Amino acid sequence: MLTTPTPAIQPRKPLRALLMSAILPGFGQLYNGEPHKALWLLLIFAFLTIPAIAIVALYLPVSWTLPALLSGLLVLIALWFYGISDAFRSARRQQDYVPKSWQNAGTYLLVLLVCSITFPLLTAQIRQQLVEAMLVPSSSMEPNVMKYDLIFADKRYNRVGAKQALARGDIAIFVYPNERSTYYIKRVIGLPGDQISIKGAEVSINGKPLLLRTTPLANGLLVTETDSKTRWQVFWNNSKLQLPQTKLRVPPGQVFMMGDNRTDSNDSRFFGTVPLQDVVGKARQVWFSAQGNRVRWERIGKLLR
Repeated sequence: MLTTPTPAIQPRKPLRALLMSAILPGFGQLYNGEPHKALWLLLIFAFLTIPAIAIVALYLPVSWTLPALLSGLLVLIALWFYGISDAFRSARRQQDYVPKSWQNAGTYLLVLLVCSITFPLLTAQIRQQLVEAMLVPSSSMEPNVMKYDLIFADKRYNRVGAKQALARGDIAIFVYPNERSTYYIKRVIGLPGDQISIKGAEVSINGKPLLLRTTPLANGLLVTETDSKTRWQVFWNNSKLQLPQTKLRVPPGQVFMMGDNRTDSNDSRFFGTVPLQDVVGKARQVWFSAQGNRVRWERIGKLLR
């Protein structure tokens, strides 16, 4: 006479469930035999850490940026702690638990492997196609982009089928010609075919000055420039105004870039024009800014123009 073996009881270990959920939200629930809850926790966590940031950066009104980012961070932390505590409490209640056939080390390892591959691939795709956070390490774009601003760079820009075509006055992110592993941030001044002339603090495009008005400062000039569609401010230091005069025509397929801190910027005046295909994004807004121990709260959420 044949008898069916009685499945072995393997009580869930609360500490193990807690540690697994600390590693990956939903992982402890998987160990406790709750695959549906595990899947929902994992999906919500993945959404809040990757796509939600892109939505905040690209689609929400600028005034909502800081509240949305802080709210998302709080929800993310709360979700993580909920997953840990829920897994621990659920494991404590399952002292007569009989594991399902799929609950083994191989399944857990496979889940970790899939997540460790999928999450970085999704992150890389969003950074390449939609939005990327970047730290500005220099003061070459002051007074508009400050040193140590963390900005969102819109990657839906300057590409085939993009809604945002490159335009004069844009603050653009591009590959530095002399070190292609480095990104630079400058303002687009000259478009293909433009005749550029720079003399002192006056920049002219095709014989028409960009200068709208000047404001004298103690150490230089604050100049408002315009191309009739948009306007921006740049700074010229008095002690460096006698830079060599620049005069050139922008070649086809190239753009001429300048920093807003005109007398303290390494730009197209020195390394030449930039190929259009090397322009990879447009600086959209500041999402965090700090210098030393001081957070520059007034800059968080600032739209960059």
